[in-house]
Amino acid sequence: MLSLHISPSSGVPVYLQIEQQIRQSLASGLLRPDEALPSIRRTAADLRINPNTVARAFSNLEREGIIRTVPGGGTFVGSLTASGSGLLKAEKLRRIRPLVAQLAIEAAQLRLGPDDIHKLLDSAIDDLARRSRTATRSSGEDK
Repeated sequence: MLSLHISPSSGVPVYLQIEQQIRQSLASGLLRPDEALPSIRRTAADLRINPNTVARAFSNLEREGIIRTVPGGGTFVGSLTASGSGLLKAEKLRRIRPLVAQLAIEAAQLRLGPDDIHKLLDSAIDDLARRSRTATRSSGEDK
């Protein structure tokens, strides 16, 4: 079940926080292909925010092919996007390049070397894989 949390004081727009959390849930395996998402109205009510903010996040994710909306049927995780197999490698690299550039800038400002950055990235990847395995096991126990 998707659980979103926002921080109005974080400086990150709320719609971007929603997008990031949905992407993270996909990457970690908490959300699976074709899984239903809560409605825009329900999400907005749960987060106590304007429905237009949720609609903006969902619209951006739909434009990217991460989620899909079935008129009168709800919003679902895209069939191919959970594994990223629906995207060409060039598109995947294009999407991640700004994040990598920002990481490099932050690391340089903090005077962290490449070894430190590689360790942090490896650790984050390991954590993600561990969460994905845990999510897979727990969903298998429910059946």
